[in-house]
Amino acid sequence: MILYIRQHTYYIKNGIIDVEAQGFGNNTAQRRMNKGNGNRLTTDIMVTMYIINACIGIMFLLCYAYQLFYIGVSLVKKKKPHTHDPVPHKFAVMISARNEQSVIGGLIDSIKKQDYPSELITVFVIADNCDDNTAEIARKAGAVVYERQDKSKIGKGYALEFLLDNLKRDYPRDAFDAYFVFDADNILMPNYITEMNKTYSDGYKAFTSYRNSKNYGDNWISAGYSLWFLREAKYLNNSRMILGTSCAISGTGFMIDRSLLEGEDGYATWKYFLLTEDIEFTTSKIIDGEIIGYCDGAVFYDEQPVTFKQSWDQRMRWAKGFLQVFKNYGRNLIRGLFGKKKTGKERRTNKSRFSCFDVTMTIMPAMILTGAVAVTDVVGSIVMLCLGEFRHALDLIAMPTINASFIVFIVGLITTITEWKSIHTKTYKKILYTFTFPFFMLTYIPIAMTAIFKKVEWKPISHSKVVTLDEIHAEGADNDTDSASLSLGMSAKAPENNE
Repeated sequence: MILYIRQHTYYIKNGIIDVEAQGFGNNTAQRRMNKGNGNRLTTDIMVTMYIINACIGIMFLLCYAYQLFYIGVSLVKKKKPHTHDPVPHKFAVMISARNEQSVIGGLIDSIKKQDYPSELITVFVIADNCDDNTAEIARKAGAVVYERQDKSKIGKGYALEFLLDNLKRDYPRDAFDAYFVFDADNILMPNYITEMNKTYSDGYKAFTSYRNSKNYGDNWISAGYSLWFLREAKYLNNSRMILGTSCAISGTGFMIDRSLLEGEDGYATWKYFLLTEDIEFTTSKIIDGEIIGYCDGAVFYDEQPVTFKQSWDQRMRWAKGFLQVFKNYGRNLIRGLFGKKKTGKERRTNKSRFSCFDVTMTIMPAMILTGAVAVTDVVGSIVMLCLGEFRHALDLIAMPTINASFIVFIVGLITTITEWKSIHTKTYKKILYTFTFPFFMLTYIPIAMTAIFKKVEWKPISHSKVVTLDEIHAEGADNDTDSASLSLGMSAKAPENNE
């Protein structure tokens, strides 16, 4: 196509305008031609970037759309009632503590105040590489304390191994039916063990509980953690429990039947030593075909980090730990997706296969896909800046960030609304930190990218939030019309009666 306009001949071919100037010199024509070529290059790069982002987005959707379905499950379906009458069991409570003199007494006190028969509960504390008064305070509070000093083996996994080795020496093999695991900063509702025993009596051999936070309202960091754990309890584990698939044990507040820990000699032992020993245990048992449960009525509180450095170190360990778990267990997880157990001789149920898929999605693809988006868009933005296309450079960073933030915000908003009475802080903070939640989650991106390349070691997180259950529940209680929730004899989230 040829256009003749004001002494110029415009040749339009394949969308590019070539200019043949008549009487105006060749410099203007050359500049216009270069601009046309530059526009084409910009367009090609942007189209390529959009296609790459679209492909990664589709992969995200394929991997994680089921978690949106989980939200609907918890909103629509009622949780299942208990299937058996509870029977009494003997429990060992295991607490790993490193320089936790400020908070260990509060946890033990909350255990001593349980409405479950005290003669069926024995509290054990492993004072792990402590150089403070943790061991002395724990003994005075009524716990059986073992002290460990070993700087070559650092982490909760090694502490639990040491504790169980001592119990093997000091107690009969069948002294306990099951083992609780808590962090030293936790506080339990008075009915916690009673509720957990109901789920245990239903036949679950490993299960977790409702994780709430002592210090939701401290700042955007503690609130980010808190909202994530509330979402994990309500819209991951609760939905899994309703559907009959496997839940995931996470850090603290869980129980394990003795049979799942037995070694060749019949005594309980611990053999999970990666940076995320909890996820390692979960993955190992799901591969074995175990269905891990969840007890909605058992509520406990723990303390969340409040500084970004602490948060960075902790989440770096989690990210690296997920990579370690996938490296060690990924092959068997993938075999499980196709219905094969480790021996290859027995087929899995569909729920067991889905559980393998679920835990695989938990530990791996999000980190890789997020990293792929970040690298792609950063490189594309740099190229656009080099071409002088500032607006396009901004678009490549802004649009994926806005889209991801919107999705995370909606998930956080739904969690905040449905768990409103379980969030113990002032109303304006509940609202404010719903808006900061996406930013907290976005900070996972540099953490995940760094974890791929950096050597990560276990680092302790200090705890200093000394509060009682009354003080936790009183925080923001002026906004809660249900004054009965302040009673120590009731769950903070007022769970439904499962019977």
